[in-house]
Amino acid sequence: MATIIVQPGGPRAGRQRVNLTAMAHNRLMLLLILFLAITTILIGRLFWVGIFAHGTGGDGALGPFVPARADIVDRNGVPLARTMDAYSVSVRPSKLIGEPVELARNLHEIFPDESEATFYKKLTGKGWAYLRRRALPEQVAAVNALGEIGIEFPREKERLYPQRTLAAHILGFAPNSKGVGGMGAEAAFNDRLIDPALRGKPFALSIDSRVQGALESELYTQLVQTRAKGAGGIILDVNTGEVIAMASIPVFDPNKLQNYAGKRCSESPLCNHMVQARYELGSAFKPLSIAAAMDAGVVTSMSERYDATAPLAVAGFRIKDDHPLGRWINVPEILVHSSNIGTARIADKMGAEPLQKLFRSLDFDQRAPIEFNERAGGLWPSNWGRITSMTVSYGHGIAVTPLHLATAYAALVNGGMWRPATVRKLRPQDVPQGRRVFSAATSARMRQLLRMIVSAGTGRSADAKGFRVGGKTGSAEKPQEGRYNKTSLVTTFASAFPMDNPRYVVVAIMDEATGQFGLRTAAWTAAPVVKRVIERTGPMLGIMPDERRDVDISDLMPLLHGQKEKE
Repeated sequence: MATIIVQPGGPRAGRQRVNLTAMAHNRLMLLLILFLAITTILIGRLFWVGIFAHGTGGDGALGPFVPARADIVDRNGVPLARTMDAYSVSVRPSKLIGEPVELARNLHEIFPDESEATFYKKLTGKGWAYLRRRALPEQVAAVNALGEIGIEFPREKERLYPQRTLAAHILGFAPNSKGVGGMGAEAAFNDRLIDPALRGKPFALSIDSRVQGALESELYTQLVQTRAKGAGGIILDVNTGEVIAMASIPVFDPNKLQNYAGKRCSESPLCNHMVQARYELGSAFKPLSIAAAMDAGVVTSMSERYDATAPLAVAGFRIKDDHPLGRWINVPEILVHSSNIGTARIADKMGAEPLQKLFRSLDFDQRAPIEFNERAGGLWPSNWGRITSMTVSYGHGIAVTPLHLATAYAALVNGGMWRPATVRKLRPQDVPQGRRVFSAATSARMRQLLRMIVSAGTGRSADAKGFRVGGKTGSAEKPQEGRYNKTSLVTTFASAFPMDNPRYVVVAIMDEATGQFGLRTAAWTAAPVVKRVIERTGPMLGIMPDERRDVDISDLMPLLHGQKEKE
């Protein structure tokens, strides 16, 4: 008899199990798809917030996700620029639960430098917006205490300048989303600052922040006292070309950039007038021209005299002195009394070629000799005839930047070697050899003459006691509409100290200073700045005043009184 086995549930139960398994699988797949969709949305949202939304921000220097940049420090390690994780405060108007008017008032109390109207405009706008970049922790806490869910606090990479306006024109800024420097050292050394192998190593500039602060302070004080339009100065190491300080006033704060687009250099605080502006620097050129004549063999004796009895008439022009002596004068008297006539006669005797050769060797026909991208070239005379040689010799008819003048004076006093300026801190082995532009003998004689100008001539107001300062004044009328404006002066004092062993060049420039009691020339406006700067910064630079030492000018002093040079 056959046995029949009956399976529980039969074929119907099997089909039900298959259906249940398929249903479970479908539900699992649905949950997985839903999870992936939510994850994708969240990632996309975070990406959009982090990249695109932040692009609507306003006044900061850098956006988020900026490539890390190395710190910038001064020659002593003082931080000047740093990249840090900083707080920002932003708003999504569509999510606000509070009243915008009240929120704007509260935000103004936390950030008093921003108006209520500005905050209200952002709170009622259509899209995401910054309320504040680089907010302080206590400010973030105060905003958070308002309890507004529409306000957010993103963390971003920010380029901060802890010394604020100090050395702003040297540092520059890094303004765009790619972190590329906009000017100054940030632009000139951008590749070094973003090099992954060197980001952890601070980049040292040549400047000394203490000296920089003193220079800026004294220039600003003089600008206010003389009601000048602008001011600037440079302190340069004569043996290395390192810029110890460089200031251009008015200044700007790289932490709070504003839009200066379309403004000319002369109208923008972002303009570094020491390397971007070109001036006719007047009598500050005279020592350079006299030195060229000495090296050319035209001036062989300090006692040789030149006719300054009357204005010099050449090609329809009259060259005259501001304070005419009305007699024949020698080389020391030409410089001490700043005679245009005497200098022009020497240049005329020398001819154009030696003067052109010197000025080209000093890069007066090239862009300012420094690493910055923003630097101007000299305005070279288009037609160098006889009258041009004569006027250029005392600083008219040719225009250069103040940095050109500073590097020229460094060569004039350091033994005759010209080197380009640099804002990099140099190791001894990195100092460029330079090129000879003056003979050592001429440089030695010029140190005596420059010291005489300060001790007995137009530069007396720069005589910082014990520092053995030597230098030359320069007061030049500014060209305007094809002619010179007699009421608009650029005044300069170019100097070096200590003259018995020169270490530093100091140049100060005042733009349209009115002075006191109508005294607008360099002796009253620019030279006093140099005196105060040297008195403050000399000890910082390791130079202590010593009134027992000085340059020996005993063989030249009798010439100021008409006595003949002792051969």
